[in-house]
Amino acid sequence: MTISPLKTVPAGPAQTGEARAIYVRLARRRWLLMALAACATVLVFVLDVATGPAMLAPAEVAWALAGFSNAPMTTAIVWSIRLPVALMALCVGAALGLSGAIMQTILNNPLASSYTLGISAGAGFGAGLVIVLGVGAFLPDAWAVPLAAFLFAGIACAAVWSIGAMRGASAEMLVLAGIALMFLFQALLSMLQFVASQEALQQIVFWLFGSLQKATWSNIPIVAAVLFLTVPLLMADAWRLTAMKLGDERARGLGVDVTRLRLRCFVLISALTGIAVAFVGTIGFIGLVAPHLARIMVGEDQRAFLPSAALAGALLLGAASVASKVVVPGVIIPIGIVTALIGVPFFVWLVIGNRRRYW
Repeated sequence: MTISPLKTVPAGPAQTGEARAIYVRLARRRWLLMALAACATVLVFVLDVATGPAMLAPAEVAWALAGFSNAPMTTAIVWSIRLPVALMALCVGAALGLSGAIMQTILNNPLASSYTLGISAGAGFGAGLVIVLGVGAFLPDAWAVPLAAFLFAGIACAAVWSIGAMRGASAEMLVLAGIALMFLFQALLSMLQFVASQEALQQIVFWLFGSLQKATWSNIPIVAAVLFLTVPLLMADAWRLTAMKLGDERARGLGVDVTRLRLRCFVLISALTGIAVAFVGTIGFIGLVAPHLARIMVGEDQRAFLPSAALAGALLLGAASVASKVVVPGVIIPIGIVTALIGVPFFVWLVIGNRRRYW
């Protein structure tokens, strides 16, 4: 008895038209949600500039930003003090959200981020090392600490890749390597704190808390430049990153060089994380929370997911900046504390409430 091969029935015009209509509806929904998120980010930005020890009305802020304010004091507060902080919050939040989205994609792990896999811990150790040892004879502390944080973020990222590559650079090995290095750098930083002087210890603790108040007009362009140079490089790999969500084997079957793509993404993650924490200190959970919010909005298509993650990160850190100034009137709470208070409940919800979805 011979068995005839299965025949595939080509989709007719009706099925093709229906599929196209569904795709158009999904695309419109994505763009609508992204537009709403962008509007919310602009609103949070204005509120960030308006809040502080001297509360300003949003209308006054808008007039000062447009250059039409007749109050010199308001103009000075907005342009010299609050505007750099608000802009830095958007840039750093976008960088952390984007780096977290890339890491979760290439490792196919919903709990992956630069903070949880040791890259931020490496940056913290680099900053602490400079604070304790001091390099004032060669470079001012205002630039030595950010430079050390950036370099050690790159070293941590390279170490994660090198350890993982010993066993084939699989996603599981990279995650384990990142967790191990996180504990290593935290231990090294604790040792620095143990031997540091009282003044150096205070500086380390303050840096680890994270603070947007360190933002100046001279360092914002550096963060923004790294962010805007990185985004086009990532968008060029959008379809390859989408394919990686299907698993390494299927991605290879679609022609994706998985190892090379992961290495390229790790370099970009190192740059994004390093520049994000270099000027404002360690800020946790934004890289973990923002990608999940973006995933809820637009799904896994990296063409929409990556910009949405950056937008969600900017929105979250901007909102955290506002919260840090209004929770206790007259006191600005370090931004790292606020983001941890936001991120921990989300982390618990992710582990407990979404266990079936992710595991």
